[in-house]
Amino acid sequence: MIEDDGLCRHLVGTRLPDVALPSTDGMAINLSEPTGTTVVYCYPMTSQPGTPPPANWDETPGARGCTQQSCSFKNNFSKLSKLNAVVYGMSTQNTDYQKEMTERLQLPYSVLSDAKFEYCDILNIPTFIVDCKRLIKRVTIIIESGIIEAVHYPILQSASDPDWVIAHLSAKNRNATRTN
Repeated sequence: MIEDDGLCRHLVGTRLPDVALPSTDGMAINLSEPTGTTVVYCYPMTSQPGTPPPANWDETPGARGCTQQSCSFKNNFSKLSKLNAVVYGMSTQNTDYQKEMTERLQLPYSVLSDAKFEYCDILNIPTFIVDCKRLIKRVTIIIESGIIEAVHYPILQSASDPDWVIAHLSAKNRNATRTN
């Protein structure tokens, strides 16, 4: 069971930092610049086939499920696109490591690398240590024109994370339709 430790409460309403992160599509993405709705799901790491996960990975709350989360966003990509959302994954692994995963899983969106923890540290996104590696905790943020609108944390079931995003964006669209 993962309990809300309150480490992400400060994020809602925060303007994103002017930081460009490398992505698996070869571009540098600055999340403070896009207009419209952007979804960024942060995850600890993915393992490469044949490489065992870090020691105690399965016992670390919130660690397991990165591939499931990525595939769930892939499976819901058309729904998210219809809600006019741009999707990115983000981890602290380097881009070459991430490229293997995006190609293997055939992800229709890019994954951003915060290997230097620039983004995590500026926003104070929670991290944890496993096997002497600092990794980002699982958190999903919905960004509207460079400002964090909503945060999903803690994420108890990584595969259901896109459901939370879709529910939030659908409610937002319903409310916008009612006021117009």
